[in-house]
Amino acid sequence: MAKKVIVIGLDGMEPSIVEAMLGRGELPNLARIRAAGGYTRLRTTYPAQTPVAWSSFATGTNPGAHGIFDFVTRNPQNYYPEYALNRFAPGKNMFSPPRVVNQRRGVPFWNLLTAAGVPCTIVRCPCTFPPDELGNGRMLAGVGVPDLRGGQGTGTFYSQDRGVKAKESEQVVALDAGDQFPARVIGPRKPGANPPADVTAEMRVQVDRAAGKLIFHTGGEPARAEAGAGAWSPWVRLKFKLSMLQSVTGTVRFFVRQLAPHVEFYCSPVNFDPAAPLFPVSWPADYAKTLADEIGMYATLGMAEDHTALNNARIDEAGYLAQCDLILAEREKMMRHELDRFREGYFMVVFDTPDRLAHMFWRFRDAQHPLYDVDTARVHGRRVEEAYRQYDALLTRVLECADENALLIVLSDHGFNAFRRAFHVNTWLFENDLLALKDGKKPDEELGDYFSAVDWSRTHAYSLGLSGVYLNFQGREKGGILEEGAEAERVRNAIVSGLTGIADPATQQVAVNSVSRREEVYSGAFREEAPDLLVNYAPGFRVSWQTALGGMPRGLFEDNTRRWSGDHIIDPHAVPGILFLNRPLKPNGHAAAHPAGNGIGADIRDLAPTILTYFGVARHEAIEGRGLL
Repeated sequence: MAKKVIVIGLDGMEPSIVEAMLGRGELPNLARIRAAGGYTRLRTTYPAQTPVAWSSFATGTNPGAHGIFDFVTRNPQNYYPEYALNRFAPGKNMFSPPRVVNQRRGVPFWNLLTAAGVPCTIVRCPCTFPPDELGNGRMLAGVGVPDLRGGQGTGTFYSQDRGVKAKESEQVVALDAGDQFPARVIGPRKPGANPPADVTAEMRVQVDRAAGKLIFHTGGEPARAEAGAGAWSPWVRLKFKLSMLQSVTGTVRFFVRQLAPHVEFYCSPVNFDPAAPLFPVSWPADYAKTLADEIGMYATLGMAEDHTALNNARIDEAGYLAQCDLILAEREKMMRHELDRFREGYFMVVFDTPDRLAHMFWRFRDAQHPLYDVDTARVHGRRVEEAYRQYDALLTRVLECADENALLIVLSDHGFNAFRRAFHVNTWLFENDLLALKDGKKPDEELGDYFSAVDWSRTHAYSLGLSGVYLNFQGREKGGILEEGAEAERVRNAIVSGLTGIADPATQQVAVNSVSRREEVYSGAFREEAPDLLVNYAPGFRVSWQTALGGMPRGLFEDNTRRWSGDHIIDPHAVPGILFLNRPLKPNGHAAAHPAGNGIGADIRDLAPTILTYFGVARHEAIEGRGLL
């Protein structure tokens, strides 16, 4: 019989929780896989981020060889933050439309498989937008796919309360009074408009108070959709007219927040329509449409769960859980559909929901978190465990397909921990005379983001993104002042020694375990694109939201008061992933797995060579991992 490899990715699944549940007999399918083969904790990447780790999974290399180091990077010509996973580039000629370029470089192992004639199907793996062109395969892109506005998820909140103001990464639309009123869905930016203008799709909303629901007359597909208070509508396909001759379609869901004392509802970010995406989200290009025709409409946005809406309190915890269940159900449909026709080759699907749920619900299981509340913890304190039981249950169908010729792999790219306190790296750099501000200014929220008040002629280092610190080098940064040599080394040493072991005065806890130089953790063709230094936070701490975008508030530490309360962008040693195989793991030079299963016995780079070897396909020379079988 033909060989098969099945990979189930459970993004962000935390080993300490998994191991405790296994010990209580609550994850029978994972226990069955462990009994057939083995389990170990899985070493993740520097930093422990979804796009970084899954890129190392795909290429079998460290980030220096595939070029993904963070969700966010900086443009050295203006110091502005930029999205790091993909970029827009001009068309091939003046008559061609813009194109999208995947910033993940290196050679993913599925390219090697398809070149050797092994059929491959990859569903929603991160950093696959635009999708790889697979001669003998199918791919549906995952994390990295934007919304129709080109961002990573901008929703819209609608209210009859005219005093409502827009919060972070959202739009607000004021509604007329009454039980019938017009509204509009805000779509893409109008091409070439100056000043910038939005393209909208008009609709009419009707309140059915007897039934306790809103009815949306969209003129789309379906032309009429409805949802009760606290519930989500079905997907609605809408048309946005860009010009006299050009239009584009997108898809949305509506969440009804309340009908009284005034009407409020939320509209999800406008997703690419899988039947006609603005840019291809699948390979071949019609695979996304075919899949929607066969299983129904689904989210295409890379970060499909509306965590920003929950952070902004536009949806509540019950609404977020309901959305997570909807997205999980969509992904399971995709998995089942592909498994039903899977006969040979490689199949992979990644479930993002474990990560998204843990980010938003960790505060209910962490009594030390600033937002912990005893009463709500009684309701939501076991949501992560309940979700893990869901993920275990969906493996039943997977195990049915894993015959004696199938290698089954279940893994997470990293684990999870608490995010209680935030650290303002740029403020620390200012206080240590490594970053200077103009006109005698001092750190403050009013300085804003994007380094607007920085005096680059006197600045030696700055932090942007979720992990890194950059030195302000001549010839690299636009306003660089450092030259490589003794002075640059002094700056590096000052940051490494100053941040390592720094304690939070409010808690007396160490906030930073260590600081890594990029040459210590990266190698390869793209190492020079990485931050110069990486800050490895202790559990409970993380870089502040303001630092990530070039801000610098007063003080060094503050409570994390967002609902986004769990995280993994800390010391990678503290957040390994999980790895289950239905074949015994052999010693491979890594630290041996503990008999109880709580040691780190494998590295995420090991999966690529393991899968290639199973199919008898030669590994690429750049692969660093070691086979596990």
